[in-house]
Amino acid sequence: MNDELEFGTESSTDTPETAVDLNKQTESVPEAPVQRVSAHNTAAAAALNAANEEVDIRRKDGEKAQIKIKTTKIPYEKKKGLYGYGFIALWFIGTLWLFIIPVLTSLWYSLCDTKLLAKADALEMGMTSAGIYTEWNGFKNFVNAFTVDTEFLPKLGSSLGEILPNTLVIMIFSLFIAVILNQKFRGRTLARAIFFLPVLIATGPVISVINGDMTSQGISDASQFSTLFKTDLVTELMEFIGIYNINQTFTDVIKNITSDVLNLVWNSGIQILIFLSALQTIPPSAKEAASIEGATAWEFFWKITFPYISPMILSNLVYTVIDAFVSTDNEVMKYVLKQSGNWEYGYAAALAWIYFAIVGACLGLICVIINRFVYYEND
Repeated sequence: MNDELEFGTESSTDTPETAVDLNKQTESVPEAPVQRVSAHNTAAAAALNAANEEVDIRRKDGEKAQIKIKTTKIPYEKKKGLYGYGFIALWFIGTLWLFIIPVLTSLWYSLCDTKLLAKADALEMGMTSAGIYTEWNGFKNFVNAFTVDTEFLPKLGSSLGEILPNTLVIMIFSLFIAVILNQKFRGRTLARAIFFLPVLIATGPVISVINGDMTSQGISDASQFSTLFKTDLVTELMEFIGIYNINQTFTDVIKNITSDVLNLVWNSGIQILIFLSALQTIPPSAKEAASIEGATAWEFFWKITFPYISPMILSNLVYTVIDAFVSTDNEVMKYVLKQSGNWEYGYAAALAWIYFAIVGACLGLICVIINRFVYYEND
C-alpha cells in the first residue's frame, strides 16, 4: 500500500512536469508544418534541378548537333576556292598530261639508248607491243654531244652569236615604234593594228615558210621552198621599175635587208604591245611636273619614261630571248629536230636538255644584271 501510495505520489508529483512537457509540445506543434514545407521545397528543388539538368542535357545535345552541322557545312570562302579549282582543273590536267609527263619522259630518254621497234622485234625484246625500247647508258649522250658530235657545238655558238644582236635590234625597234604609237595622230588605231597584225596571222612556222628556212619537221635537211625573197624575184622587181643590170651582190644585200625587216616587224608585235601599255601607265602628274621644270623631250624620255617602263623592259627582254632560243629557224632547234627525225630520240633529248640548261643560265644572268637597273615605283 505504501508502495502504491508512493507511486501515486510520484505520479501526482510528476503531473505538473508532464503538463509543462505537454505545453512545450503544444508550442512545438507549429514547427512540424515548417519542416514539411522545407521538405516540400527540397523535393521541388530536386525536381527543378533534375529538370534543369535535363534541359542542360538537351541544350548540350543541341549544341553537339549544331556543331556537327557546322562541320559539314562548307564556308563561303572555301566554296569560292573550290569553284576556282574547278575552273582551272582542265589546265592542271593539261599541264600534267601534255607538259610534265613529256618532260620527264624526255629526261629519261636522254639517259638511255633508244630504239624504235616493230611488234615482232618488240616481242623478242620482251615488250608487249611495238614502241620505243630504252636501255640505260647514263650520261653517254651528253658526253657525245661535246666530244663526238662535230656539228652541235658550232651550231650552238652560231645560235648564241645571233641571238644577242637580234635581241638588241628587236628591243630598240619595239620601244621606238611604241613611243611613236603612243602619240596622238590620225590613223593611230590603224597603225597599231598593222604592227600587231603579224602576231595574229603569222606564228613561228608560218614566218619560217615565208622566209624559206623551215625544215620538213626535222626529217630532211633545210629545204627552202619560199619564193618571196629569192634573188631572182628581187631582180625582176627592180627591172620592173626600170633598174637594169643589177649587181648580184647588191641584190643579195637587198634580199637580206627585206628579209630582216620582215622578221623584225613579225617578231616585235608582242614587245610593241607591252611597251605601249607601259607607256600609258605613266601618270600625267609626272609629265606636268617635267614640263613645269622645263625638261626637254630627250630629258623626259631618259629621266621619266625610261625608269617607269624599266620593269617592262626586263619582261620584254626575257620574252625576246626565249622566243629567239626556241624559234624554228634557230640552228640548234633545227639540229634537234633533225636528230629526232632520224629516230635518235635519246640523243635528241640530251641535246634539248643541254640547250635548255644553257638557255636557263642565260636568262638567269640577264635577270640578275638587268634587275639592278629596274625602277619599281613602290620601292
